[in-house]
Amino acid sequence: MSRIRSAAAAATALDRRTFLAAATATGATAGLGIAFGPGSGSAGASQPATAHAVGRRVVQAPTAPSTAGTTLETFSAAAGATGYRRLADGPAWSREVRTEITGAKGGREDRRTALASFVQLTDLHLTDVQHPMRYEYLRAGRAGAWRPHEALTIAGVVSLIERINGLRGGPATGTPLSFVMTTGDNTDNNAKIELDWFLTAMNGGRITPNTGDPRRYEGVQNSGLKEYWHPEEALRDADKKAGFPRIDGFLEAALRTVNSPGLRLPWYSTIGNHDDLAGGVYSLGHGYSTDFATGRRKLESIPAAEAERVFKGTRVGDDPKGVQLRALLEAHAKDMRTVTPDERRAPFTRSEYLAAHLAPAATGSGPVGHGYTRANLEQGTLYYSFRISENTIGVSLDTTDPGGHYTGSLGTAQLRWLERTLKAHEDDYVIVFSHHYSRGLDNMNHDPDRPGEARHGGDEVVALFQRHPKVLAWINGHSHQNEITPRGSFWEITTASHVDFPQLARVFEVVDNHDGTISLFTTLIEAAAPHRTDFSDLSQTGLAALYRELSFNAPGASQELAGDATDRNTELLLRKP
Repeated sequence: MSRIRSAAAAATALDRRTFLAAATATGATAGLGIAFGPGSGSAGASQPATAHAVGRRVVQAPTAPSTAGTTLETFSAAAGATGYRRLADGPAWSREVRTEITGAKGGREDRRTALASFVQLTDLHLTDVQHPMRYEYLRAGRAGAWRPHEALTIAGVVSLIERINGLRGGPATGTPLSFVMTTGDNTDNNAKIELDWFLTAMNGGRITPNTGDPRRYEGVQNSGLKEYWHPEEALRDADKKAGFPRIDGFLEAALRTVNSPGLRLPWYSTIGNHDDLAGGVYSLGHGYSTDFATGRRKLESIPAAEAERVFKGTRVGDDPKGVQLRALLEAHAKDMRTVTPDERRAPFTRSEYLAAHLAPAATGSGPVGHGYTRANLEQGTLYYSFRISENTIGVSLDTTDPGGHYTGSLGTAQLRWLERTLKAHEDDYVIVFSHHYSRGLDNMNHDPDRPGEARHGGDEVVALFQRHPKVLAWINGHSHQNEITPRGSFWEITTASHVDFPQLARVFEVVDNHDGTISLFTTLIEAAAPHRTDFSDLSQTGLAALYRELSFNAPGASQELAGDATDRNTELLLRKP
């Protein structure tokens, strides 16, 4: 059926049936959400049982649906057409009804009951901007290879957490939100300190986003190189020529301690390529990565032609093991800046990533491990299933390829586990989460730890989901762009990042319309910081607002990442299996 581009923006009413169903579940399970039942078993590679139910949370009663705090109320808009553009409150984004899979039946808003309600975060890219392994030097050939706002990623994600904590329920139904899922690229440089920042931000605590010399910044923004924005200097760098402001005290403020309230909801974690590979691309070998990342040499500039050649190489994937990268770094050894070494910048292994999530101090609002279990740690796997509600399970996949390159795939062992899991839960609805979207699963590089294992791409995964009609949605990120695609029997929903503009997260509400159809409501949200900025306001909130505005103005930034209206706030219709 053709896509329906509805102009309606009003949220649907919370009917009495939905209110009673959710209220009953909340009372019966101490606020675990919507008709949640107990979880069971573990989620290791050898068995398809669910990991556990959503963890503890504050009791939340259903409320009347509200668009407050969502893009159904307002979205950041820019004034002017050229140069550096200031942001302010802009018009709301409408909700669009999509019927490519099945048609919408009248009166469904008076019949529907909730199956699930949750939030997706993706591509947070919490960044140590002074890290020696960063390839900012590619900006000499590509403006978008470095972001002027990267020093503010911590302030930005904390503001997003504040927004989620302030939501009163699903904006379409008022149903209590039950959990948050982050779909990968939680860190940017695969660094232990970034992993610590990520877990602290999600669970609550104090974060000082500074490494190396504790007294001062050592990075490209005080390098004297005109390729980079120098916010505190009069230098006429490339970004100031494009209208970027001078902001005295910016770098000191960017390195100042940030306080995160932590998510008030249970949260789950999915791994992305930036969490697993050097720069999100290279399988360099742990020894070399550690030596360079924790050392005192940092490359900040190379000739433009060389930068362009290296950039193209990363795109086509002709150097997954980083052989050419190592040659580049050694060739420019005399051109590097001396920085303060820091052991906290060391890369983490996949086992260390799992262990950090499983540590008791990282539990926060739960669950323990945030989806990962001791079985995952013992078996070296990063995929699992978990119980969302009494009739719905979630599946988190590991789509990164340890063999290198930023695109992904699944190994045979994981694909077989996925097949077993879907078969074991034929009576449950299924929602799948991963970092990569289907078209980004085309990397057949072998896993160094499993050299004989075949890899499997997106087409094969889509076909598997189509054979299981109770798979309702495949939710992912990686592209940094909003895109919603019908896949015959399910919807593939890709959400924009929280590092590139528009900096968004997505709220999901899954409802039974009791007319042979199911609706998936998707609603995008921005961080809680105001749209308007004040260059003299270097408070935590002021920096979060500046993070958004700088991302909008970043040279090389694409204004197409928001997607079409039908990729944003939607009601997606499905046939009830």
